[in-house]
Amino acid sequence: MGVDGRLRAVVGLAQAMAAAATPRDSVRAAARGARLAMDGSFAAISAWERERGCLRVLVNEGGRRPGEEEFPEDESYPVHDFPEITEFLHERWAGGGGPHAWVESAAGDRPGRRGESLRRRGRGSCVVAPVVLSGRAWGELYVARDEGLPGFDADDAEFAAVLAAVVAAGLAQTERLEEARRLAFTDPLTGLANRRAVDMRLDEALEEHRRTGVVVSLVVCDLNGLKRVNDTLGHAMGDRLLERFGSVLSLCGAMLPGALVARLGGDEFCLVGVGPSADEVVRVGEELCTRAAELELGEGVACGVASTGDPIGPVKSSRRLFRLADAAQYRAKAARSAQPVVAGRDTAVVRLADAAAQEAPGERRRFRGRR
Repeated sequence: MGVDGRLRAVVGLAQAMAAAATPRDSVRAAARGARLAMDGSFAAISAWERERGCLRVLVNEGGRRPGEEEFPEDESYPVHDFPEITEFLHERWAGGGGPHAWVESAAGDRPGRRGESLRRRGRGSCVVAPVVLSGRAWGELYVARDEGLPGFDADDAEFAAVLAAVVAAGLAQTERLEEARRLAFTDPLTGLANRRAVDMRLDEALEEHRRTGVVVSLVVCDLNGLKRVNDTLGHAMGDRLLERFGSVLSLCGAMLPGALVARLGGDEFCLVGVGPSADEVVRVGEELCTRAAELELGEGVACGVASTGDPIGPVKSSRRLFRLADAAQYRAKAARSAQPVVAGRDTAVVRLADAAAQEAPGERRRFRGRR
């Protein structure tokens, strides 16, 4: 590949990473772009996990061998098996040199397991380039060629270092976007999802419900006693109560595959279930009430459930499901119920929600203070 071809390959790699929708897509685009640019048979991107002292493989791309998965769950290698990464990234680099790549050969005699790994997998040579983010080694780019193909040389190593820099820039952009996405859809105090994330999930779930009939359930929780804790013990203790209840909600939500748990704001939380039956969701609500009552702070939780698996009538929008769950939660709070109130099983809930809809069409109705 000539200079023009390599330039096009660099541009193509950068564009592919920029177009990636998720971190997984980004590392796959990076590996594929680097493999094509280097005329390689196989490429991998690995992250250096310092706390574990290992290189964890994020993606294997190209001609994979038995045992090599595209996105391995836990393929990792102790760094001490690959001493060159610490040698290059600490000794030589710290001595004033910049990050650079190196070539390994199946026929070579360098220490470490690179050569052994190449021979075992029928590959003739590889080039390894550190990926550096914010001045720190993040991981490595690895590109290999099969046996019988021309081996990599010093020029290839130099080009691989350029590609690794492009990959690093793409990963940095992905991380910034992920952080922005996290901030946009996460409650900063509890780390749970926020109202924006709930609205998006419910809209998607109800669209699926209309297509396939999948059960969609919403549990709305009102944490009792938060104001008393704030007034008597201070807001720091109130925040502690919110965090503790958030942890309990997360634990209970994990009992329902794919559930989304969220803090709506103030003392209000919710859980969105898509798929599990209404009975399963109610059982989780019961467990949630029991665990909330055992917290060292607060006065338990008022819990309302609305599910398309119960007789609540057609649910054409998330507003109706919210209104039903709100009405059920209001009934639970008014009755000081230690268990969830379920729309459709308590017929007064549906009437209350319908009356609120007539008073304030198109709005989520709050029932607190209603007589």
